[in-house]
Amino acid sequence: MAQRTHLGDADCAIAQALDVVGDWWTLLIVRDAARGVSRFDEFQHELGMSRKVLAERLKLLVEAGVLSREPYQERPVRHEYRLTPRGRGLLPVLVALQDWGDTWVLGDGEMTATTDEASREAARVHALRGTGVPPLLMPDRFGELRDPVAQTPFTVLYCFPGAYARAESYPPGWAGIPGAKGCTFESCTYRDQLAEFTAAGATVHGVSAQRPDEQREFAEQERLRFPLLSDADLALTTALRLPTFRTAGTSRIKRLTLVIDRERTVREVIYPIQDIEASVQTALAAVRTAAAGAGDSADAADAANAAAPGPVQS
Repeated sequence: MAQRTHLGDADCAIAQALDVVGDWWTLLIVRDAARGVSRFDEFQHELGMSRKVLAERLKLLVEAGVLSREPYQERPVRHEYRLTPRGRGLLPVLVALQDWGDTWVLGDGEMTATTDEASREAARVHALRGTGVPPLLMPDRFGELRDPVAQTPFTVLYCFPGAYARAESYPPGWAGIPGAKGCTFESCTYRDQLAEFTAAGATVHGVSAQRPDEQREFAEQERLRFPLLSDADLALTTALRLPTFRTAGTSRIKRLTLVIDRERTVREVIYPIQDIEASVQTALAAVRTAAAGAGDSADAADAANAAAPGPVQS
């Protein structure tokens, strides 16, 4: 195993944390584990690192209690690597790094709840199309754990920075952050068109990084009839590498919408959102188009089965 230089400042928590995750490969492994990657060959495929280096980093993370190593096959023995509670404690670190990169490396340093259509941030989010949403559970506004992907043919997952029942609950300067305003209008637009989404075979879920109690107060005031899910622990944000911004000491998801099918595949991505009402119509149109395509595929399969020759009669 490669020789590691241990940082001698025993009283500095930053130094001691870097002794575990200061290597860039190590944080990328944690990033991919948060996305649902769990097997050795999957990590190697995603990261393109040598088997020797990967084995060393995985061993380090298991010894540090960041990952658990669990057998999934007996002959030959194969293991999966899963984030432990200590490992999940690194999710805000990953989100903060991504936010810093989007703002200061890929962006111009401006705090914003949106982005330009031609930005690399937008390209990253649009690359979610065709990928899968890993299994996870999120608390709804009553604290009950829910899968963000419903059992209906489609789920519309609209992510928003934050919506509050009382004006004084918004962070200072909220109205001046580009793209932050409009969360109440967005939620109410989905509320008013919920019947159309339901008729098209879609469940609507709203997602923000707010606490469940904050979401509950807002949902009750606006009489929302669909679940709001809390990503306060940033599990979904990290799993999908959703864009965030930080204000009042809290990471918040930028406004975007995903249309996901029952198999957990992202079918459509709407980001950035400049016109909220138009984005809701785009989501509804995407559901209807996907539903029509699924119906055509089923009809084609039925026709093929009907045309297939029957058993030969003797």
